[in-house]
Amino acid sequence: MALELEPGTRLVVATHNPGKARELAEILENRFVLVSAGDLGLAEPDETETTFVGNALLKARAAAEASGLVALADDSGLSVAALDGSPGIYSARWAGPEKDFTMAMKKVEERLEEAAARDFSAWFTSALAVAWPGGPAVVVEGRVDGVLAFPPRGDRGFGYDPIFVPDGHDQTFGEMDPGAKDAMSHRARAFAKLKAALL
Repeated sequence: MALELEPGTRLVVATHNPGKARELAEILENRFVLVSAGDLGLAEPDETETTFVGNALLKARAAAEASGLVALADDSGLSVAALDGSPGIYSARWAGPEKDFTMAMKKVEERLEEAAARDFSAWFTSALAVAWPGGPAVVVEGRVDGVLAFPPRGDRGFGYDPIFVPDGHDQTFGEMDPGAKDAMSHRARAFAKLKAALL
């Protein structure tokens, strides 16, 4: 079978994060009917893989099987060079069960201070997976590099956006117009690859 997604297809987005669901809808140019795993009351699977690609695939397959719909999952996170790539795949876990990213950003800052780090380079990675119920799956990965800035700036975006300044810019993702961020983000880069593969 040709792996293609027709515009108007109903997709389940394997996330319980409203910010991420909204951003994916915008990146997908609202060409699909999206329903989130949270809205469907689907359980969040344990992210037991060791890579973004592995976790995205795991979440997409779990959502596809539980819902009977084609599922789209994103696994993304912030990696900091001076922290050996942490928080990486544990980016959400650093925010705790309450998803408190103010606390998570503080933790990054404290770890950098403890390490007496001078290198503030960091990158965001996004792995996007699309899985068909009982069928195949496609996974792609995108990345955007930048530096960390403290204190956090801006209240747009979500997660670690207020401390990340992408290369070539002076605003954090938290300060940027959402359209400008979406044009260059790790998710946008991953989606460009997904679009080339499936649309």
